[in-house]
Amino acid sequence: MSPSQSYSSYPLYSHPLLKASAFLRNGKVKVDLKGPLARIPRVRSAARLMESQIPCLAGEKLCLSTWVPPAPSPAFDRFVLSQVKGLAGIRTPDQVTISITEECPNRCIHCALPDSGHKYRLEPDVAKDVIRQVLGLGATLVTFDGGEPSLYRELPELVSSVGERAISNMFTSGTGFTPDLARSLKEAGLYSVNVSIDSPVPEEHDAMRGRFGAFRDAMKAVENALAAGLLVDIYVVIRKGNMKHLSAFHNLARRSGAHELTFFEVVPTGRYAGKTGITLSDVDYAELGHFISTASGPRIFSVPAALSSFGCFAGRTWLHITPDGQVYPCACLPKSFGSIFEEPIFRIWRRMGRLPYLGRKKCPVREGQVSFNSRG
Repeated sequence: MSPSQSYSSYPLYSHPLLKASAFLRNGKVKVDLKGPLARIPRVRSAARLMESQIPCLAGEKLCLSTWVPPAPSPAFDRFVLSQVKGLAGIRTPDQVTISITEECPNRCIHCALPDSGHKYRLEPDVAKDVIRQVLGLGATLVTFDGGEPSLYRELPELVSSVGERAISNMFTSGTGFTPDLARSLKEAGLYSVNVSIDSPVPEEHDAMRGRFGAFRDAMKAVENALAAGLLVDIYVVIRKGNMKHLSAFHNLARRSGAHELTFFEVVPTGRYAGKTGITLSDVDYAELGHFISTASGPRIFSVPAALSSFGCFAGRTWLHITPDGQVYPCACLPKSFGSIFEEPIFRIWRRMGRLPYLGRKKCPVREGQVSFNSRG
């Protein structure tokens, strides 16, 4: 169904002190808040973030974004609970990314977690235990990353183990994301697929990925995911070099049928560590903000805008597991706080609360505030 149609309201949260519901008006989300807690600035800020947004899908459930559980659902209830806990200063790793394998056919020049050469891989029983632990900590979004997770043959097993307490998604370059795999993942419960696109120009994308045919594979993955009934997000690492393509990225997302377009600002880490002149300027941020504010569907999610509103998510609402079991505050901040093979994740998460960058309005890696020590 199209988000432009009219639907009844969707319950978001119900408590004697706060009731929240959403409805659509002219294809955009409106939020109704009632109760004493509705006056709290952070509550109103969260509501404003949803206000006037184009949802990625609306039907029996409201899918605000491929990054947020649909409402109503058990996963969404858990997500709201974590936000309420956050008001009391209780940290919850809402989003957990798990790099299950280093295997990848690409050699992306901007890769944040390049292949170490050791062929690291989290075995299925280990990955399932990681999932069990992070769900116990309150995670509501479990993301499978790599390398290329499509090449991990037990991926449907891992997706199935997430269950209803969280949504699961995955990143893919397109390689190995066949129609059969897409259907298997949908049956296992996968919620969405993030297909990485570096340029709407095939030759430019292939050059960034270090492999001819990478753009073709990515667009085929979009087609296969949509055919299987999965939500699709086209994920763009925005940088100085591709800011000129904002409209073309959005047109590509619309033509392909993608439900969402995500802009994530490049971080000078991994293969881009120490590289200068790639991050966005204040002028670029203004241009990006203006473009998003005037764009029609599909929905656009701006990570820079979310960071400026809510602060850095690393170690506060996000943690990352590497293929060799190290636990990072996020995939772009390669500072290990411990190993899943040496202690429970809850202890590592608790220790991560001492990270000095929690909630900063600017990425500490982009600001050059992080000493890159991959083992602590």
